[in-house]
Amino acid sequence: AAAAGSMLLLAAVGPTLKRTLFPPENVEIPEDLDEIAGAEHEDYITPEDVVKIFDQLFVEMQSVVAQLSQQIQQLQMAGQQIPEKQLRQILKQEFERAIAVRQVAVFDEHDVDEDCIREATWEFLESSEEHPKVKRSVERFQKLYENITGEKVVGRRPGDGKSSMVAKESGELLSQEKLIEAAQVYFDGIGKAMGDIVKRMKSEGKNLRDPSVAQAIQMEFAETNDAGEAALKDIGVSYDTFRDSLEKHQQSPEVARVLAMLQMKQQQELMAMGVPASM
Repeated sequence: AAAAGSMLLLAAVGPTLKRTLFPPENVEIPEDLDEIAGAEHEDYITPEDVVKIFDQLFVEMQSVVAQLSQQIQQLQMAGQQIPEKQLRQILKQEFERAIAVRQVAVFDEHDVDEDCIREATWEFLESSEEHPKVKRSVERFQKLYENITGEKVVGRRPGDGKSSMVAKESGELLSQEKLIEAAQVYFDGIGKAMGDIVKRMKSEGKNLRDPSVAQAIQMEFAETNDAGEAALKDIGVSYDTFRDSLEKHQQSPEVARVLAMLQMKQQQELMAMGVPASM
């Protein structure tokens, strides 16, 4: 019910990134942006426009996720246990609620409307080899949404209704013991990459508390997932297998405890390096 209410809210407040990013099946892409109602030659949306919009929304939504995570952590530390399924539902609802509010402001700031940005985005992704920055920016936002909701949407394109990057039917998923080992490897990989970013910023004399520096760090932190995936690959585990195994064991108190400890350890290490807690 909560998720359904969230979707109704998205429909009511105006343009929605959910439709922009995660298209229904059989979406037709116009051959030329001239076919978009109201489009004029001087108002073409460029690949740079799309990248700026998705990068801005990514940074803002990462901040939302960090705040939600802190609130949930405080509840858990106070002894309130939230079932994993309910927690996922809460996160999804609040994430989509925040998207609904923030995207309106971002679209207005860049003077675009939903139809134009959606059609431009898909047109650029249809020739993603020519627009790698668009592909990277959009899929990074999709991955953020996927990590929160559990819905496999990364790489989704019009007409397929599902992610083109989802792994094929894989063999056995990880046991709880193997999953915990993989999680430690994954977080170690991400943590090292984050630490390297902070060290570099500090060596360049950057003030980590400066808002522009904080935003730059956030953007680079977003890329550290690749380091985590590489670390998993080194032990023979694909990211898709890792993610699906997390979903399989999501009700396990032991897995939840270990993940919470790893996240807390990562946050503490960053704070010890001078990164503000709000990041």
